[in-house]
Parts: sequence; structure tokens; C-alpha cells
Amino acid sequence: MAANLGPAFAYTVIYVNDVAKSIAFYKKAFGCVVRRLDESHRWGELESGQTTIAFTPSHQHETDDITGSVQAPKTGKERAPVELCFAYTDVDAAYKRAVENGAVPVSEPEEKEWGQKVGYVRDIDGNVLRLGSHVSPPKHD
Repeated sequence: MAANLGPAFAYTVIYVNDVAKSIAFYKKAFGCVVRRLDESHRWGELESGQTTIAFTPSHQHETDDITGSVQAPKTGKERAPVELCFAYTDVDAAYKRAVENGAVPVSEPEEKEWGQKVGYVRDIDGNVLRLGSHVSPPKHD
């Protein structure tokens, strides 16, 4: 019997300076539901639809020694090679709440040519987040 080697996306890990602080920030700024924050404050998880967003410290011997150290953007003109995207029914309200709760504004929501309303912010660690409307499935002729 052949093994099923098809992956199921389990979670995204975001390396941050302070796990507990990032968990609290995402809860307040983006309305995320906290799944767990372990007692060591070295791992935290948020509910995010069918997958999980996880947080762990930027520097730890378990991963730095094996896969290398995390390199954060050094200026506001640089960004990490990953972007988190949250979909909201009311993008303007979501953007406003995020900024009022500590997210750094990058670009206010605007209608894009692909039919999505999108705004950008940075979290407390400088990671870029896209706040966008739900994208409609493509129309078939």
C-alpha cells in the first residue's frame, strides 16, 4: 500500500522578539483568537481558519544552530520575504483598528485592479501584513 505523501499545511511560524507581546498585539490589532501561549512564552498560537499562525523567539539555539539565524529587515524600506494576508469583510474598519492598536501604517486600503480592496501595515516586529477583502472566485465564460 502506497503512503499518501500529499502535505496538509499545518502552520506558519513567525519569529518575533517577544512571543507574549506579539500574541497580545495580534489579538488586539487584528481580532485574532489566541489558541495557546505556553508557560515558557517561547511558543504561542493564533486561530486562523483552517491553519495556525505560530510565534516563537527570533533567536534560539534549537533553530539557529541548525537552520541559521533569523535576519530581520534593517529599515522600513526592507521587508521579510513572507507576507501575512488577513481577509476581512470591512477592510477599512480592520485597517483602522490595527493602526489604533499599534500596527504601523504602510498603505491605506484601496481598490486594486484585481477586484480586491487592500491595505498594508507592519506588526510590532516589522512584518508586513496585507489586510484585504475576500477575493471572488474567477468568472468562467
